[in-house]
Amino acid sequence: MEAAGGLLARARRKEVVRLRKRRSVLYGDPGAAAGQPGAGKRGGAGERRPRRDPSLTAFPLAGAAGGPAPLLALAVALRSLNCFLVQTSFVPDEYWQALEVAHRMVFNYGHLTWEWAHGLRSYSYPLIFAGIYKALQLLAKDDVQLLIWVPRLAQAVLAAFADVKLYSLVRHLENAETAKWVYFCQLCSWFTWYSCTRTLTNTMETLLTIFALYYYPIKGSKMGSSCKYLALIALAVVIRPTAVIPWIPLVFSHFLQEQRKADLVLHSCIPVGLVTIGTSLIIDRVFFGEWVLVQLNFLKFNVLQDFGTFYGSHPWHWYFTQGLPVILGTHLPFFIHGCVLAPKRYRIFLMAVIWTVLVYSMLSHKEFRFIYPVLPFCMVFCGYSLKHLKAWKKSAASFLLLSNLVPALYAGLIHQRGSLDVMSHIQQLCNNSYQSQAYVFFMMPCHSTPFYSHVHCPLKMRFLQCPPDLTGNESYIDEADVFYSNPLGWLNKEFYNDTLLPSHLIFFSVLEQEISSFLALRGYEKTATVFHTHIPQGRVGSHIYIYRKNTEVNHT
Repeated sequence: MEAAGGLLARARRKEVVRLRKRRSVLYGDPGAAAGQPGAGKRGGAGERRPRRDPSLTAFPLAGAAGGPAPLLALAVALRSLNCFLVQTSFVPDEYWQALEVAHRMVFNYGHLTWEWAHGLRSYSYPLIFAGIYKALQLLAKDDVQLLIWVPRLAQAVLAAFADVKLYSLVRHLENAETAKWVYFCQLCSWFTWYSCTRTLTNTMETLLTIFALYYYPIKGSKMGSSCKYLALIALAVVIRPTAVIPWIPLVFSHFLQEQRKADLVLHSCIPVGLVTIGTSLIIDRVFFGEWVLVQLNFLKFNVLQDFGTFYGSHPWHWYFTQGLPVILGTHLPFFIHGCVLAPKRYRIFLMAVIWTVLVYSMLSHKEFRFIYPVLPFCMVFCGYSLKHLKAWKKSAASFLLLSNLVPALYAGLIHQRGSLDVMSHIQQLCNNSYQSQAYVFFMMPCHSTPFYSHVHCPLKMRFLQCPPDLTGNESYIDEADVFYSNPLGWLNKEFYNDTLLPSHLIFFSVLEQEISSFLALRGYEKTATVFHTHIPQGRVGSHIYIYRKNTEVNHT
């Protein structure tokens, strides 16, 4: 009996071991359930399930459980919060090349900048916001605040989907843990937080790049689809022609590795190209009233002729020494570390980053937002770096989160917020009978503030113009430069008669002392002071002043 009992006990112990083995195979590797070769055999046939990384429990963003669904809910919530925590201006194109155009398309008033007169911009992107505006108009909900925030909320939701697509891409290529760290890096990137909910063509270009990357047939991906990723690239190029730049090495690499090259060209590239360019041509034909190939005009102006230098120039190395380090911020060391560790198949992503920065470096006019589309590529390497850190993983994640939180909140809530805050004062002029008599003059660097898209009533408004000269006149000086060369003389000449005077003058604080005699002589008094920035420079002051002309009736 004792011998039989011993045999029974040993049999039970063996059975327990077998059960633990099966559990290891079933839960240790997601591929085991699919019957994939080698599933559950990373180190050996009976390897135990790896211990959960304790740092993941400390960072819910990186350790969120489950698949894309809960991550999407988290991303939508965060990006919606992101949207409302970004209340500052970045660059004028956010309003002037999107919302202002859409406002004109739907409500028949709004200013079109010189680019539209020369066919350098496509109506395809503003048409998205025009659709939102039209829906609000039909619902009788076209309140100015909804016109401002609904497009940005739509952009935030789209950004959330892009975040999850980036996560899903890495999960297919690597594993869930690496994907979560990439997702964490993407969510805590200060520049992504600052830019992803803005109505910029660069933002849409970046989001479409992420969607296209998900379908790009990189080695190891099961989601590759030539038609889908090429269609998304084509759509990005329609919206912003420079979107083609980061994709040149990727498409070229795909073409070289593709065995059926003729099928790729005939069945994917040509049909996709014809459909997207044809659609863009038709849209622009409707709104321009003539056939215009906007993408060609855009590339001629910005690349071949390099007219962008009119708006400033930088040294060739600017993107390497300032541009990329600034937008990466404290992600930079992790990006470099990830580039060293990442497998060879990710070299094409690094090549896309380097190629894009090199191409933009050859252009004189440089801006941070131009290289925003390469940031998702960089986040892949950053996440790969964090995944492979050992003892310092929790500390590194804490450092990334905290070091990005400060610039994200400062840039989103404080720096350059006066340009938007001042518009709430202008909106008040729409609420009384004084509207027909009001005349607002923005004496600021051109396009410093939004325009009718943030007022939504047909006030008489004017700003200093600054279109470039396209005729080759070397002595050309735009209106804004003429004004700032002698503000007092310009004002006395322009408003020689009191009947021509604006009812409201809006300008940066640095201009006040120089035109103080004009303000006093013509009967203007300061009615509001709006904070703008802690870092005034040049023509941009720390505050924005609103002056109103004295009349017998107090209108505001």
